Amino acid sequence: MVTIQQMQYILALSEQLSFQRAADQCFVTQPTLSMQIRKAEEILGFPIFDRSRSPLELTFFGNELLPILREIMSENQKIKTLQLRMSGHHVEQLRLGIIPTIASYMVPDMFQVWKEKLESVHLQILELPTKDALEALEKKEIDAAIIAGPYVLPKWRSTKLYKEEILVFAPNLENDFVIQEDLNGLQPWLLSKGNCLRNQMVHFCRIEDGSKDEWDYQGGNLDLLMRMVEINGGYSLIPFYYKVNEEKKRFLKSLITSNNTKPAREIIALAPNKSMKLNFIDTIIREIQLQYSKYNEENLEIISWNPERSN
Repeated sequence: MVTIQQMQYILALSEQLSFQRAADQCFVTQPTLSMQIRKAEEILGFPIFDRSRSPLELTFFGNELLPILREIMSENQKIKTLQLRMSGHHVEQLRLGIIPTIASYMVPDMFQVWKEKLESVHLQILELPTKDALEALEKKEIDAAIIAGPYVLPKWRSTKLYKEEILVFAPNLENDFVIQEDLNGLQPWLLSKGNCLRNQMVHFCRIEDGSKDEWDYQGGNLDLLMRMVEINGGYSLIPFYYKVNEEKKRFLKSLITSNNTKPAREIIALAPNKSMKLNFIDTIIREIQLQYSKYNEENLEIISWNPERSN
């Protein structure tokens, strides 16, 4: 059977797609790593990597094999963790990925609460765009992800946390409420591609994504977007819980859809169905629900960020 060491080499090469970089990551020589992967392929009876491609590519067999190897490595790590727990030398590590437009307010709101509730846990928070968060969860680089839903996959447990109204920041509009037609002809100021709030804005406001007139930048800075709106006119969409100073708060208005509802996003937590850290993840989930369930308006319409997975 393939050894744990060979599995580590295969996973490293699948990430780096370079024998030298994978060898450096594993602290071995390139010939050693190459030889061990060859041995693994001989044992399994199929090539894992297509060496004729540049850069290196996984074969069909390799793509099918990778999730299995990640699962085996994860289970192996659980054994090591159990040994350390029993010996009293283990500090639990919990890696939490949060998308930027949620992290911007959730981390300041919840950090101290999580610290008090998870005294024996070392919590690492990573700010990741939705696609990167999902990939990190798949690769077991994080233990849980907080994103905008809906997102359902059988191997992951999806927990609804709260609904969040999406407001419009539009200083030049005087009405207390804004309907979709009010935005026609106004310049939309968007987050960069990869942010799900951008996708929701494009969908709801019927914006032709990629328009030549669209101003864009690489980042997730909502404060900068609001500043650009103030200087240049137009509008942007802002999540309800985002921290806005009092001066700008007066320019935030509710949007009304054609169904007389308000657009919103649903915030969810994703975690593996099987994990030794589910009790810690559940603590985080419970505290988030307690914090943000205070605002519970009924007439909210969830705007999907991903048409392929919308309900």
